[in-house]
Amino acid sequence: MKYAGYFALPLLAGLLAGGWLLVRANGVESVKAAAPTNTPPDVNIEQQYVVLTEKQAAGFKIMPAEQRSFRTLKNAVGSIDFNQNMLVQAFTPNPGRIVDTFFNVGDEVTKGDTLFTIDSPDLLQAESGLLASAGVLELQTRTLARVKQLLKTGGGAQKDVDQATSDQQTAEGNYKAGRNAVRIFGKTDAEIDRIVADRKVDSILVVPSPISGRIIARNAAPGLYVQPGNAPAPYSLADISTMWMVANVIETDAPSYRIGQPVEVRVPAYPGEVFRGRVTTLGLNIDPNSHRQLVRSVIDDPQHKLRAGMLASFTIETEPPKMSVSVPLEAIVREGDGTMTVWVTTDGKRFDRRSVKIGMEQDGWRQILDGIAADEKIASTGAVFLSNKFANAATG
Repeated sequence: MKYAGYFALPLLAGLLAGGWLLVRANGVESVKAAAPTNTPPDVNIEQQYVVLTEKQAAGFKIMPAEQRSFRTLKNAVGSIDFNQNMLVQAFTPNPGRIVDTFFNVGDEVTKGDTLFTIDSPDLLQAESGLLASAGVLELQTRTLARVKQLLKTGGGAQKDVDQATSDQQTAEGNYKAGRNAVRIFGKTDAEIDRIVADRKVDSILVVPSPISGRIIARNAAPGLYVQPGNAPAPYSLADISTMWMVANVIETDAPSYRIGQPVEVRVPAYPGEVFRGRVTTLGLNIDPNSHRQLVRSVIDDPQHKLRAGMLASFTIETEPPKMSVSVPLEAIVREGDGTMTVWVTTDGKRFDRRSVKIGMEQDGWRQILDGIAADEKIASTGAVFLSNKFANAATG
């Protein structure tokens, strides 16, 4: 027994050092695990809080949770296109051969600028008729003046005056009709007067731009015979002061969109720049293959920066803004089990671990739907440090 006691002492020391206790009950000795002694005194697992030293707390930024306005936004990706409602095909009003062209694809034009000219047989015929009617009018006017003079001197009859008057009025009507026939071709009164005065016809018909915009297609070429309405049009133009943003939104978001909603559009070509517009068209059906709905918006582009085919994303505010409790993004920690936590304090030293339900993110702030109230003080920086400290203590 002497030797048994001798070896028992080292064994007892080893058990105690390993965190085990020797217990004697009813004369029987047994060994049981000792309570862990490595939990830091500044961490409470049961009540879920962490206490910091003054030096540690000095490095933390404390701020109250704020009430902020959050907008309900929907996002989608699409592309830029020309405003098809403002796209015009410039046809010749009369048949003829193109004499000259003045613009190429990509050029910007102003309403009234000459796109191309044609040699028009119809214009030639109208001007010839005008000159003929002008000559007849001049003759009938002189004839009327002569018979009136004869009547005064007794050398003529009243019936001759009446006939000459009738002929002069008919000639005047034909002349006015001739002027109107030439005016239809776009000739101004000054140009018509010059044709009559010079007795010279000009068969070159000018085709002006019907709108201000950009040339998006050209099929015109000198010598090409063109007719009204025959495709393809010599020129196609688009008013680029507004463009279309065309997107296909997911089926579940379709009920949120309404005509007239304001739209913010961004394109990779102009990072940080926002183009604004409004929803103008909603698709009447859901695509059975992609389960998406068409949403089309008209976007203002006064500086003509957008190009058809550009990749774009849009954001639409589908509901009025709502006031909600919010915290900075860095104040929220995603734990290993997926829960979101915020560290709340009253004195800047003790921080209580609080699980929260989060909502929308906006401008560096996260909406808090449940878990904390407005004006509760939180750790806006150092939240990850507190969570790591708590987790290490819980697993240690």
